[in-house]
Amino acid sequence: MPLFEIETTAHIMIGWAESNEDARKFANEHYPEEEITRVTKRPRDVWVISKRLLGLETKADPCDTARECLAKASGDKVHAIRLYMHETGSDLTDAQKMIETNMSLGW
Repeated sequence: MPLFEIETTAHIMIGWAESNEDARKFANEHYPEEEITRVTKRPRDVWVISKRLLGLETKADPCDTARECLAKASGDKVHAIRLYMHETGSDLTDAQKMIETNMSLGW
């Protein structure tokens, strides 16, 4: 089954569907109030997100540290950002990117 990227006015979804029509039906079913802006059949069976493109280049695995900070902060983004800055020495911008990225990945 092909992998589709379905973009709406507020979300980008990645999922398997039999056809472009089925991918649109899925989006309409789960987000009926949103307009579908793009549906793209992916050329491969995986979805890859570049850490470098997100600005997440470090020698250590930043995800583990960010996830630990989120857990310590009980999901409080601002507190987690402060913890991440304290633990890694990152500036505010980098810490915010790391915490928000991990929140979007379902830490």
